[in-house]
Amino acid sequence: MTDLSLASLRSAAALIHEQVPPTPQYAWPLLAGRSGCDVWVKHENHTPTGAFKVRGAITYIDWLRAAHPEVAGIITATRGNHGQAQVRAAKAAGLSVTIVVPHGNALEKNRAMRAFGANLIEHGHDFDSAKAEALRLSQEQGLFMVPAYHDQLVRGVASYGLELFDAVPDLDTVYVPVGCGSGLCGTIAARDALGLKTKIVGVVSAHVDAAKLSFEAGRLISSPTAYTFADGVAVCTPVQAALDYFGPRADRFVAVTDDEVAQAIRIYWEDTHNLAEGAGAVALAALMQEKETMRGKKVAVILSGGNGDRSQMAEILGGATPRVELRKAI
Repeated sequence: MTDLSLASLRSAAALIHEQVPPTPQYAWPLLAGRSGCDVWVKHENHTPTGAFKVRGAITYIDWLRAAHPEVAGIITATRGNHGQAQVRAAKAAGLSVTIVVPHGNALEKNRAMRAFGANLIEHGHDFDSAKAEALRLSQEQGLFMVPAYHDQLVRGVASYGLELFDAVPDLDTVYVPVGCGSGLCGTIAARDALGLKTKIVGVVSAHVDAAKLSFEAGRLISSPTAYTFADGVAVCTPVQAALDYFGPRADRFVAVTDDEVAQAIRIYWEDTHNLAEGAGAVALAALMQEKETMRGKKVAVILSGGNGDRSQMAEILGGATPRVELRKAI
C-alpha cells in the first residue's frame, strides 16, 4: 500500500499545485435554505480538465516515470474524466496515449480527450467492455495499462480532501460520488491523515449500485447493467482494492435515481450557477434525499466534474431526465 500519511499527502498536493491551483469550496446560502443545513460545495469542476481526476493523473504519471522509465506509451479505459486527466499528464511527460471509451460516450468528453492528444478508440457499450479491450490492446501493442484505480491515483485525489478539510475542518458529513473509488478513498485518506471524525458517505446511481451492494455485503457484487446518464459512476464491477480500503472506513452509501440527479443538476444551476455533469451532481442528490436527517448540520458535497454534453444539459435544464439505452455489462 502506498504511503497515505499526512506527510505523503502534503507532498503529493505540493506536486499537484505546481500545475493545478487549489479549487474553491463555497458555502452557498440558497443551498442551505433548500436543504436546511450548512452546505459547502467542493468545486472540482474548476480544474483544468473540469473534473477531480486531473489530480491523481499528476501523481500517477510522476510515479510511472520513476518506477517504469522504459515506458513510452500508456493506454486506459474511461468514460471521459479519467482519460482527459491521464492524457494531459502523460503527454506533458512525453508519452503516447491511447484511450478506449464505450460507444455512446459523451461527445464533448471524446473531443476533449482528442484535443489533449489522445488516440481515441470506441469499443463496447459500457466501461467494463472498454476496459477489457484496453487490456487486450495493451498486451498486443506493448502499452502500459493505466487502471481506473491505483494507490497513486488515490494519493493525488486526496489533495482535494486536504483542501476541503483545511478550510472547513468541522464538517459533520461529506458526500462523495463513487465510480471506481479513487475519490471516495482519497477523501477518506485525507480525513484520516488529519485525524478528523467527519463521516464520509459514498454515493452511487440507483441504476448501477454495485459499489453500494459490495460495501454492504463486504464482498464484490457486480451490477448487470449500466443504465444511467451519470456516466462517471456507471461502473458495473467494483475494484477489489478500493473496496478493501473504503469498506471499513466509509460511514455508509446512498443510491440516487437519474431523476434525483437531474433535479440536483437543476438545483446547482439555480442556486450556484455552476453546471454539474451527472456524476458531479450525485452527491448533492444524496444530500437532498437525506436532508431531513442532515438538518442543522455542516455538510459538504463534492461537485466532482462539470463535463456534461450540451444536448444533455439542455434537456436537463429544460426539466427532463435523459434516458439512455440499456448497456449490458460483460
